[in-house]
Amino acid sequence: MMGRTIAFLTAAGLASLALTAQAAPGGKLGTLPHGTYVCSTPGDAMGAPWNLIPGGAFTIDTASTYETATGSGTYLLTDDRLVFTRGPLKGERFIRTGTTTLQRTDSKGVPRRVRCVRGPSR
Repeated sequence: MMGRTIAFLTAAGLASLALTAQAAPGGKLGTLPHGTYVCSTPGDAMGAPWNLIPGGAFTIDTASTYETATGSGTYLLTDDRLVFTRGPLKGERFIRTGTTTLQRTDSKGVPRRVRCVRGPSR
């Protein structure tokens, strides 16, 4: 009886290791709230607080997809890191700084000046 218990516990432990190994390597997968994100750079004290980037808006849709004025594509959100994987924004990277705010980063994760904010939901 004791041998069966040990064999069962060993098998259960190996099964849990197999499940852990299949987890997403970069962290927890997620999706962004649906809606249109408008991108801008900081302004200055003499002018507008934010300078909108012409053509810099994108709309998050269902199933990790997005759309811009020039086409559509897909994205991957891992923990708070966002990367556009296909389409016109392919290769662009952001960090999620709030529920409706993204900040562009370089390929090493260093924050840049561009931020994108989601407007009212659809």
